Amino acid sequence: MNSAFIQLLVLGGIALFLVIRLKNVLGTRTGFEKPPVSDGAETGPTTKRRDFEVIEGGIDHDIADHIDINSTGGKALASMKSIEHDFGVTDFLNGARGAYEMILMAFQNGEIAPIKQFLSDDVYTSFLDVIETRSANAVHIDATFIGVRELKLTAAEFDNKTKEGEITIKFVAEMTSVVRDRAGEIVEGNPTEIKRQKDIWTFARVMGSDNPNWKLVATGG
Repeated sequence: MNSAFIQLLVLGGIALFLVIRLKNVLGTRTGFEKPPVSDGAETGPTTKRRDFEVIEGGIDHDIADHIDINSTGGKALASMKSIEHDFGVTDFLNGARGAYEMILMAFQNGEIAPIKQFLSDDVYTSFLDVIETRSANAVHIDATFIGVRELKLTAAEFDNKTKEGEITIKFVAEMTSVVRDRAGEIVEGNPTEIKRQKDIWTFARVMGSDNPNWKLVATGG
């Protein structure tokens, strides 16, 4: 087999891997959270505490642990949970951590077609514009993701009419990245220098809908 065919097979494998990984973290039953336990099995202390608190009108620590429960965001999250009782904020954030890495690296590598279903049209277009600009300038990014150092829920909104929920998260990650030309020579950056990547992303989904996917609808720094 020639090198071009081998490269095509490798790229195809990477694309398939991205889709599978993203479906695992973005395409669960109600978004990022873990799938519910079936057959009437107990789901553990956290779920039992949540059910008790909702019935008794106490504090829902699944929300209070991440945001002021009396704030606009706290009330929005409570509304989301009232629509979908299996939705958990903590589980959502744990899944968002993995989703952030997958989407960020797909963008850095210029391979966003496999994750299009997880991006709003506006975000997909903006990502594609950057990737096409890189291609026009005959450069590409060579990046390595090290890890998320900070993850914080900063805001949440819920539209009572459309039932759409939005959750905004601040990410601080560490990674290395360089810009290489067509020949593979570094034209910018240092492959051993660890940089901090700061992003503020907003994910949205219609709560209670049959579509389990949360979509990235806004990005900022």
